[in-house]
Amino acid sequence: MAFFAGLVDAVAGGGGLIQVPALFAAYPDAPPATLLATNKVSAVGGTLNAARRYLRHVSLPWAVVGPAIVAGFIGSLIGANAVSNFPAEPLRKALPFVLLFLLLYTWFQPSLGEAHAPKAVGRYQQVKGVVLGLTIGFYDGFFGPGTGSFLLFGFVRFFGFDFLHASAATKLVNVATNLAAILMLASLGQINWPLGFAMMIANIAGSQFGSRLAIKHGSTFVRKAFLVIVTALILKSAWNAYFLN
Repeated sequence: MAFFAGLVDAVAGGGGLIQVPALFAAYPDAPPATLLATNKVSAVGGTLNAARRYLRHVSLPWAVVGPAIVAGFIGSLIGANAVSNFPAEPLRKALPFVLLFLLLYTWFQPSLGEAHAPKAVGRYQQVKGVVLGLTIGFYDGFFGPGTGSFLLFGFVRFFGFDFLHASAATKLVNVATNLAAILMLASLGQINWPLGFAMMIANIAGSQFGSRLAIKHGSTFVRKAFLVIVTALILKSAWNAYFLN
């Protein structure tokens, strides 16, 4: 499952949809925090590998992406620290509806993300990058499902990236948010390191395959994968929030 999670995540995000349920099914008696932290260890390897491959083929406006990476790291640290103080239930209930909005917006904007037309870099764009990184970083550290999809949509909608460039930027920010969550959870001793590293190897192998597919077939392919993955996330998150006791 870590292999398939790496493949899916490298294309359009959503690898946690595969990997987290697999962990909970394989280790039903393990503490949830330990499994979620182990998932982060596995995912960060595949995400970093995918980012490396994307950067060989696309160039990014670092004046925007850089601040988003730093802000994502900080936001994730804050989110991971807030987990024990605030309930995640409201987010769990709202997630299917937020994802549905992303799906419908993208579906009814067929040209969205097809052409790469990044907006001129200025102070306003940098501030937007910081806001995106902080917001989604906090969400990833605090809750997590769909983080890659939210980042992908954000870079397409607010910065004029096509889906291929947005996927590359997403991987970089996601590496930072995963690392921050790992650091916070490791300080609490809540990680199964041997399992996490074993799954990381499989996740990296999957990300190799997924990033090759995305680079070969381009933005149209990534857009279609994004729509399929977000649909699956909607169904899974709605099931977890409203029907699974």
